[in-house]
Amino acid sequence: MGDNILNNIVLFYPEITLVVTLCALVFSDLLMKGKGQFTGWLLLGGFCLTGIFLLLQNGYSESVFDDMFAVDSFGIYFKVILILSGIFIVLFTMRSRELERNMQRIGEYYMLIAGMMLGMFLMVGSTNVLLMYLAFEMTSISSYVLTGYIKGSLKSAEASMKYIIFGAVSSGIMLYGLSLLCGVTGATDIYAINASLVEGVGQPMVLSTAVLMIIVGLGFKIAVVPFHFWAPDVYEGAPLVITAFLAVASKIAAFAMLIRLFSVSFLVHVADTQSTGLLNVIEGLNWNIVLSGMSALAMIVGNLAALWQTNIKRLLAYSSIAHAGYILMGIVVLTEEARSAMMMYIFIYLFMNLGAFYIAMLFSNKLNSESIEDYKGLGFRAPFESVAMTVFMIALAGLPPTAGFIAKLYIFGAAMNAGWLWLVFIAGVTAVISLFYYIRIVRNMFLYNPEGESGQLYFDVFSKVIVLLLLIPTLFLGVYFGPLIKLARTSINIFGM
Repeated sequence: MGDNILNNIVLFYPEITLVVTLCALVFSDLLMKGKGQFTGWLLLGGFCLTGIFLLLQNGYSESVFDDMFAVDSFGIYFKVILILSGIFIVLFTMRSRELERNMQRIGEYYMLIAGMMLGMFLMVGSTNVLLMYLAFEMTSISSYVLTGYIKGSLKSAEASMKYIIFGAVSSGIMLYGLSLLCGVTGATDIYAINASLVEGVGQPMVLSTAVLMIIVGLGFKIAVVPFHFWAPDVYEGAPLVITAFLAVASKIAAFAMLIRLFSVSFLVHVADTQSTGLLNVIEGLNWNIVLSGMSALAMIVGNLAALWQTNIKRLLAYSSIAHAGYILMGIVVLTEEARSAMMMYIFIYLFMNLGAFYIAMLFSNKLNSESIEDYKGLGFRAPFESVAMTVFMIALAGLPPTAGFIAKLYIFGAAMNAGWLWLVFIAGVTAVISLFYYIRIVRNMFLYNPEGESGQLYFDVFSKVIVLLLLIPTLFLGVYFGPLIKLARTSINIFGM
């Protein structure tokens, strides 16, 4: 028994490192409250050490703590992406003017980031629905507080309140769905749930209701239509750094949890049964039809609503809703090709979306404005940052030679090969629509003369280095993407399958 626990702990080092980092942040904040960015560098070091432990786990395929948690290539892939996003968010924070005014409480901010990261790690690796829900709530509660972090800001307080209300309702619905699923299958382990469903439980209506309720909860977290209402207001009211974190890390963790749950619990691998090569085990519910409708609506609503936005954060919020629709296409199909395409898309999405948010934050710092109209003439005042923003916009639109083109090419190809032609058609049309609002930002920067204060905008070397760290992968993966495809394909192995 003791040896088993020790072996489990060894496989749990990344999560333990995050817990130790969180505790260290608490004590350091007590001793050095408000003294510079020491807690930020401490968290950055903790994230880097966690990343090292993750890389050392490469090749593992084990279940720990009585089959509650899986350490496999699938989970490690997503955890590495999450750690990368966490590292960038800490670096963003160190250059955020919004958060400079709250330096006395910056330790609390970093603690919440660490807690949210731990919750997302547990979401990615959980193989028991009870742990999945606890991890989901741990992530959600941290994000609620971070959204309202700026003290005295009415917009931030309003965003946090809306987020809590929508989150509590969706979380309750998801919990009820999970309880129904456990009740009819008599199991909480996702593999045992699958075995029970394959044998047949004779309650298709209850199962259908349970799955739909689970989709509601996870649909809220990934901000997909029709569970997206919270996103624009929350993204606009939250600090820009937290908006970026929610748009990337929180969404990625929810997608990882959704893929694992659906791949393991609700499907059995039976060759040549359907165009997807997978057999639906939930009688009476074509869940892929439900998800395809959500995917199509997310692409349509997200891109059309973004056309009318004048605030950069709201525009990127609707853009992220549209991208959730594109990624969701992979879960609709759920073949190995589709899952690897999703994983590749998510990796690329990390860099191009964080890049767009970071440039928006730099401009907001200098202009004291988030209006796209104030971007007029920035191509002359801040040429390097404006060119970088143009690249990120082109990548988000899915144009070559950026990585965004490769991401869309593979996810569209996977859906087309599975016979979802109508969904690919909608994705293609909405991708063209997205060009209008992405290029509008580029037009404002380069085709208009500066208005009002037209002096040169200067950014320090540290800020430029961060831009390059996001820009280089966005361009490089657009022309040399073979290793990423190979990594995604070797990482789709979900423990036990």
